Amino acid sequence: MSGALIRGLIIALVALAGQDEFSGVERIVAVGDVHGDYEQFVAVLRSAELIDEQGKWSGGKTQLVQTGDLLDRGPDSRKAMDLLMRLEDESKAAGGAVHALIGNHEAMNVYGDLRYVSEGEYAAFRTPNSEKYRDLLFREHEKELRASGVTQKLDEAYRKSWDAEHPLGWVEHRGEFGPAGKYGKWIRGHQAVIRIDATLFLHGGISPKYADYGLRRLNDQIRADLDDPKIGEKGVARDEQGPLWYRGLAQGDENALERGLETILKNYKVKRLVLGHTYTEGAIIPRFGGKVLLIDVGLCRLYDPALRKACLVIEKGNPVALHRGKRVELPLDSRADLLRYYKQAAALDPLPSPLRGKISELESRK
Repeated sequence: MSGALIRGLIIALVALAGQDEFSGVERIVAVGDVHGDYEQFVAVLRSAELIDEQGKWSGGKTQLVQTGDLLDRGPDSRKAMDLLMRLEDESKAAGGAVHALIGNHEAMNVYGDLRYVSEGEYAAFRTPNSEKYRDLLFREHEKELRASGVTQKLDEAYRKSWDAEHPLGWVEHRGEFGPAGKYGKWIRGHQAVIRIDATLFLHGGISPKYADYGLRRLNDQIRADLDDPKIGEKGVARDEQGPLWYRGLAQGDENALERGLETILKNYKVKRLVLGHTYTEGAIIPRFGGKVLLIDVGLCRLYDPALRKACLVIEKGNPVALHRGKRVELPLDSRADLLRYYKQAAALDPLPSPLRGKISELESRK
């Protein structure tokens, strides 16, 4: 095989896998977990001037990063996915970009762990044929039970229980998240981890186990896991230490993890990590002196009816919190500046601010 042909194949494979490194980006907006709350998602995108009143892209060359967990819990995951699909095209036409990263809930919906799918989400997939589709599925299930010799379950009570586990819209939902489905193909075509200039974006975190994997290896492995239903717990996509699930950098002891974090930053050639997944009680939270930024502020109203609205903005390499549409400088690594930050953010919240506990805790320290 000629060298030119080999190079062509490599280029084709890279294009197929998608880009995971970007440079020279002047403005980045990063939004954490949405969990099916379409209206809150729209509100935070408007606050960052990424969409106009009609929901059209107005962010110009800005790059939006949604760090995963667009899905589950709330009722409007489908609307949120459809919005991002459209904004991907509109932002590209304007010279910007939308990066919808794979979170653990995207992966769960692909490989069939549906414990957090809400009734409203199934309802969004209902069609006039939903009852017929469900009856056909039950008949196949009934055949399997009879073939295995289990017949005592096949009574009215069993069917009622089975129907409750498979609400109308369930069949269509599973089809759309399958390999050939609209949303299944969309999720499988995304990255789990990307680097934009000096910042690494992902859902959960990089554990010591994956400190030297690199972007392409992580992304390729996670996509391969989602394409193989038999991989199970052995795959990166379901590993508690993997980038979709790991919480150590969000919750662990900073002193104990500092050296490992420095190795991760060096290996991935970045200054900081931006993570979702771990709920912050309402504000962008810096850890490790700003080397880790937590952005899952709890947008979904299931957490709190107070309508939290915050995201991260990085302009010319400098990160700042956008709290309810107002810029709030992130704190330096000191108690006094952290207290300043929380008070400024809380002053923008309706009373009582969800940050009051954080403020009281800092004020009680000597």
